[in-house]
Amino acid sequence: MLSKNQIKEIQSLHLKKQRDNQKLFIVEGVKSVSEVLLQKSELVSKVYATKEFLSNYNKKLQQYKIDNLEITEGELQKISLQNNPNQVFALCNYFSDTSSAFDFNKDFTIYMDDIRDPGNFGTIVRLADWFGIKNVFCSPASCDFYNPKVIQATMGAFLRVNVVYSELDTLLKQHSIDNVYGAVLNGANIYNNKLSNGLIIIGNEANGISDANLKLINKPITIPSHQNNGTESLNAAMATSIIVSEFYRQLKTSA
Repeated sequence: MLSKNQIKEIQSLHLKKQRDNQKLFIVEGVKSVSEVLLQKSELVSKVYATKEFLSNYNKKLQQYKIDNLEITEGELQKISLQNNPNQVFALCNYFSDTSSAFDFNKDFTIYMDDIRDPGNFGTIVRLADWFGIKNVFCSPASCDFYNPKVIQATMGAFLRVNVVYSELDTLLKQHSIDNVYGAVLNGANIYNNKLSNGLIIIGNEANGISDANLKLINKPITIPSHQNNGTESLNAAMATSIIVSEFYRQLKTSA
């Protein structure tokens, strides 16, 4: 049983400041927690779970010597951010410091410029995992990687994709990047151009790529639309999926 103080302490981790202070983040649901236990059990600090979950995973928790506590569905509802929490809530330690080591001239990856929506951010991380991209980059103003909604949206991909925060100009100074692509409305048609390895900039949901970063792009690209439609733009994650799919088709499937 959870005390009021325990509930309050766990709920505080819904806030970035408290997560950073304690170096702990939240993973919820049977699928995501089971993936953490299978792939990176050393991250797990404590598990709060219903009797149903513990009956299925107790041996694994004992094997990895993970502290756990049985709680009721009502207690799970109190500490969860989800409307319908699924059996288990885990507290996990932050990853070790991430490295920005990446050869941009031998592979391609994504830079999220001020992506603020956790669903978009998490979906892009999940997308990167789907296409085998191990490192993605983003501006410091982008959504917090450890936001519970981001973690949930990645559907376990947060375990396999390294996310590095850096200003774009700093990243360009640290690495030799020949091709800096930017998803803009007036760029070159991605289907009519030969794409190369490099960095693909995806802009903010409402404002697109920042003016400062637009100046750093040497290869503006766009997704062509039907001429007579009324839709002005695509969702950031949707646009990323189309663009990365075409990069993958040109650079990976023909290799």
